[in-house]
Amino acid sequence: MVRFFLVLLSVVLTSLIAWSPYPALAVAQTPTAVAPEQPAPASTPDSTAAPPTAELTAPPQATALDLYKQLNAIAAQAFQATNDGDFRTAEEYWTQIIEKFPQTAAAWSNRGNAKVSQNKLQSALADYDKAIELAPEAPDPYLNRGTALEGLGRWDDAIADYNRVLELDPKDPAAFNNRGNAEAGLGKWEEAVADYKQATELARDYAFANANYALALYQIGKQDEAVSKMRNLVRKYPKFADMRAALTAALWNQGKQGEAESQWVSAVGLDSRYKDIDWLKHNRRWPPAMVAAMEKFLNLKSSV
Repeated sequence: MVRFFLVLLSVVLTSLIAWSPYPALAVAQTPTAVAPEQPAPASTPDSTAAPPTAELTAPPQATALDLYKQLNAIAAQAFQATNDGDFRTAEEYWTQIIEKFPQTAAAWSNRGNAKVSQNKLQSALADYDKAIELAPEAPDPYLNRGTALEGLGRWDDAIADYNRVLELDPKDPAAFNNRGNAEAGLGKWEEAVADYKQATELARDYAFANANYALALYQIGKQDEAVSKMRNLVRKYPKFADMRAALTAALWNQGKQGEAESQWVSAVGLDSRYKDIDWLKHNRRWPPAMVAAMEKFLNLKSSV
């Protein structure tokens, strides 16, 4: 999305220089107004000359570059608010850009992202629709809209958006990962596995695509392969709570209680939400087999 926004910044700057609806951006300078000369008295030979005329100086005007810098500064604040988890403030900054530059598709799409992070999904869809209207060949708004559609359980509509992304950019790993998520929502686990695998091949360091691939493998019965991938991810990313929690459940189910408990201490120390089965089902959206393994672990551990 940062990439998309930077491209749109360049487009805005170019359009402002090429054509401007605002007088402040006109290429020609505003002519100065000159007071008309007063005629000298004809019958007074010793009269002094008329005083020089005064020029009316126009106030300094903003240039296209000034507006570009202003837009860039507000966007930087919006991204910083997002990084800080202050999505309401981020939304307000994107709104400021939209009010000044309503044709900036990236601002609409990014405001939609801020709304999704606040669970304002329907409102986010309206922003994504506008972004797509303004930039129908840009893949990011379709990708983002697909995420909102997933949040609403509209799996088929989300898949249609991810398919559109892949038409525009056939090697977008996020589109393959997200399409796998939507297919998982429909219970199409074999298709999800194929998409997650493709995402990991396109971006080998894409941690969540690798995690989703491991979880989906567990769901279709390839548990040994899944555990192997989970171990590799924990080794590579020691603070990856999702995989430590998954490895906990999988190892416990294999009868490796000691190792499972060790992984669990690390997992909940990083993120306590993994104790919540409802969160795992509906927010993180683990596969049913993985949720069942975790539920078994939690129930048996609590009874000890």
